Amino acid sequence: MAEYKGIKGFKVQYLSADPSNPIIGQTWYNSTSKDLKYTGATAAGVWATGGNLSNARYELGGCGIQTAALAFGGEPNQTLTEEYNGATWSPSNNLVTARQALGAAGTQTTGLGFGGITPAPAVTGATEEYGGVSWVTSNPLNTARYVLAGAGTQTSGLAIAGYTGTANTGATEEYDGNSWINSNSMNTARRGLAGAGTQTAGLAFGGYITTNQSGTEEYDGTSWTASNPLNTARRFPGGCGIQTAALAFGGFSPVVTGATEEYNGTSWATSPASLSTVRYGLAGAGNASLGLAFGGAATLYNAETEEWTGAGSPLTKTITVT
Repeated sequence: MAEYKGIKGFKVQYLSADPSNPIIGQTWYNSTSKDLKYTGATAAGVWATGGNLSNARYELGGCGIQTAALAFGGEPNQTLTEEYNGATWSPSNNLVTARQALGAAGTQTTGLGFGGITPAPAVTGATEEYGGVSWVTSNPLNTARYVLAGAGTQTSGLAIAGYTGTANTGATEEYDGNSWINSNSMNTARRGLAGAGTQTAGLAFGGYITTNQSGTEEYDGTSWTASNPLNTARRFPGGCGIQTAALAFGGFSPVVTGATEEYNGTSWATSPASLSTVRYGLAGAGNASLGLAFGGAATLYNAETEEWTGAGSPLTKTITVT
């Protein structure tokens, strides 16, 4: 009798654990869970539960990717740093300057934190660089502010808008790995917004003036241009991605929400998938295909982490027979 291998040319893989980076269409038998599995593609974006932060908090900084993220600062634990490995968070060395509502950029091993408000309270422009173990102080922002947005990397960062303590600002500054250089301001000054992208292709969206904002602006390395707005105006959302493929999630509008929107470089589309835990003042990391949402607040501080898998992304599924 013909065997499957003779007909199709290969056998179903027999593995003790799911492959770490399966491709769409790959099939295998997991001998540990005793499940037959395969990798399909998601029809629409979905949120899944990740590992909780060790310390619940909101208005924290976040950067990195879904499997290697960094969380730092925030209320009430304003110096704490944690690293995420795709499953659990582990503590690392504290920030030098305790603060919340700060901007963030970079990766888990080359992070950047800037601005915020200290426990005093005092608005700060303090900047720190994370090297994968500890934080070191660098030159401060030219405009001290908090509830600002960040984008880019540790050596090519972007600080966007915020609140100076007396007024909203649209101030934009570029970081070169040592100092901040003033650039052209946003068209609409605001605070409590989210950012994504790079220093030469940035994106800013949402926020607050006297009401919740839906406005979106794109940065080309010199100036800002208005784009199509969010479908849900909101302040203190989370965000991640690049200028042509970004994600907005959570926020306050006019109540706490878990609404998720996807940006394609032109317009925002509301996703059928919302965060399981509604919250605002949360952090984001990753990209529009593999994103991460963590921390925040609703009635209490949140420690929940949720992982986003975008439409068309690989998704492991179990084959069941009934």
